[in-house]
Amino acid sequence: MKRRAFITLLGGAAAWPLAARAQQPTMPVIGWLSPGSQDVDVFRVTAFTQGLNEAAHIVARNVAIEYRWAENQNDRLPTLAVDLVRRAPDVIVAVGSAAAVAAKTATATVPIVFVTGFDPVALGLVASWSRPGGNVSGWTELMTELAPKQLEVLHELVPSATRVALLVNPANPNSENLLQEVNAAGRVRGMEVYVLYARTEHDLDAVFTRLREMRIDALVIGVDALFNSRTQQLAKLAVQHALPTIHTIREFVAAGGLASYGSPLADVYRQVGVYTGRILKGEKPGDLPVQQATRVELIINLKTAKALGLTVPLSLLGRADEVIE
Repeated sequence: MKRRAFITLLGGAAAWPLAARAQQPTMPVIGWLSPGSQDVDVFRVTAFTQGLNEAAHIVARNVAIEYRWAENQNDRLPTLAVDLVRRAPDVIVAVGSAAAVAAKTATATVPIVFVTGFDPVALGLVASWSRPGGNVSGWTELMTELAPKQLEVLHELVPSATRVALLVNPANPNSENLLQEVNAAGRVRGMEVYVLYARTEHDLDAVFTRLREMRIDALVIGVDALFNSRTQQLAKLAVQHALPTIHTIREFVAAGGLASYGSPLADVYRQVGVYTGRILKGEKPGDLPVQQATRVELIINLKTAKALGLTVPLSLLGRADEVIE
């Protein structure tokens, strides 16, 4: 399906369920709660609906989706979650930690399937991984565990780097945990780690100006839905400021960024679609164990590396899952 046509479908789908439910009261409705926007969630929704299809649920045929996007303003999520619960969906899909916490706060009865990059027990979403209990389960990428590996990749790409920055969103409930992980990994390699904050896309230009003033050698972009949704902007800024930068998702590298190391999000959202389908068939989220993504991928943009004057070690190229030239 072409992207423009798909976005048109999304736009129609957001308004469609209310009228459709009057005609087909038995059609289940999925609530989609995301800190992002319609445009940036295209690949997530595509992968999610593929998983639904595997569970025999076809959007607009036997299931409907109502979308709530916070447009990169996390403080809107609690209100959007309450509004979504009032619509009485059969399941809520929560994109990211902040959305998951907002959804769980809004309802103790509507089933919730989350995607998070952090420990859901520490977030208070579930009682345990194997027996979540309550109305919540989902999938996690545990990106904080990957932060030391991301720093290792940067160290191999820029062996001379001693001043490294971590970009985090202070609105993310696990920013402090991420900072601790990166600080610990930095000490092992003799790196000083500095933290910079961005709450919205409007903060990013100022962040990169500050990075230049601080004479930062390399940048780790922390796990956050905002940063996942602004991959093109971040890649452009990293290139403009000639700053070696690593992200968690491939889209950043495809947009011109240097490298990424993390779980393929398409795999995760397809599995979330499968889980949602199982709940629509009658399974309880509290009985479904929280699943962790098992595959990670290293992507390197060789063209960007050359533009930055970096020589990518053959050992690193050999470990890369994809090299963009």
